[in-house]
Amino acid sequence: MDTPQISAPSRAPSSGVVHIRIRHTGRFTVVGNHLTQHRELSLVAIGLAAHIQSLPDGARIGIKLLADRFPEGEVRIAAALRELEAHGYLKRTRERLPSGRVVTRTVCYNQPATTGACPVAARKPQPMSMPQSQSQPPQPMPQPGRSAPPLPQPRPVRPAPETPAPLPEAPRADAPASGPVPPRPSLPRPEVHDLDRHRVAVELLADLRRHESRLLLGEEDIRRLAPAVAAWFERDAGPDAVRRALVADLPESLTRPAGLLAHRLAVLLPPPLPTAPAEEAAPRRDPLQNCDGCDRAFRAPGPGHCRECRSDLKEAA
Repeated sequence: MDTPQISAPSRAPSSGVVHIRIRHTGRFTVVGNHLTQHRELSLVAIGLAAHIQSLPDGARIGIKLLADRFPEGEVRIAAALRELEAHGYLKRTRERLPSGRVVTRTVCYNQPATTGACPVAARKPQPMSMPQSQSQPPQPMPQPGRSAPPLPQPRPVRPAPETPAPLPEAPRADAPASGPVPPRPSLPRPEVHDLDRHRVAVELLADLRRHESRLLLGEEDIRRLAPAVAAWFERDAGPDAVRRALVADLPESLTRPAGLLAHRLAVLLPPPLPTAPAEEAAPRRDPLQNCDGCDRAFRAPGPGHCRECRSDLKEAA
């Protein structure tokens, strides 16, 4: 019997990555190396393209939905989608439904046909041009006494219908505004660390879910937001005023309560109260004196006669 030949294992490289490949039997997506090793796309765009290609047809991939799914914000996800559009991996168009609603149609390409994105798919083999004497079969010589068969008439070429010029694409509602994105306001911090204020701030944040069930915060979010609430207390804002500012007019779709509270604590921070004006000194009053003429009490800087006695003295004079 022949001895089965066992192939020796391949020698592992001395440096670099070592792949352990296991064959997938279900729930996998084939992604081309022209995407995963693209030299112009960012890492966020490559990962986002791989995620979109793994989704089934009809899945929603709006910017807000992707921002809720991944830790990247809406600005970075919108920039990655624009990269994929520029390189032909994605195409988004605005369409108006019969009901009048405007929706965004998204088409994902696993092998874009743009130049440079997929060289193998973009370059198609062109047929070699051959001389007419070799490309066409030789025509038979007409026999004497026989009429030559009529040549086939060429079919009339119909002019191609003119395609209307595409309408300018309307700006997407979920696309960020052009220009630099303003930085997010930073959370306020108290000037003086007060343990009592910090304790009340922690209790206020943990108690918000009793007033609004959607404002359920984790311990890490409470520790991050408590100094900002203490800064409100430092500016003479009471717990009831802070609670009303955080709970009032909440949006219907609230997915990130901690982010909303952080935004309100930073933007709605009240200014410090103006210093109270100094109390005006009471007007100085003259002491009481006894009139030398009628012995009545009157106020005057020094002893003498009252007003009535002075008028009598003037008349007598």
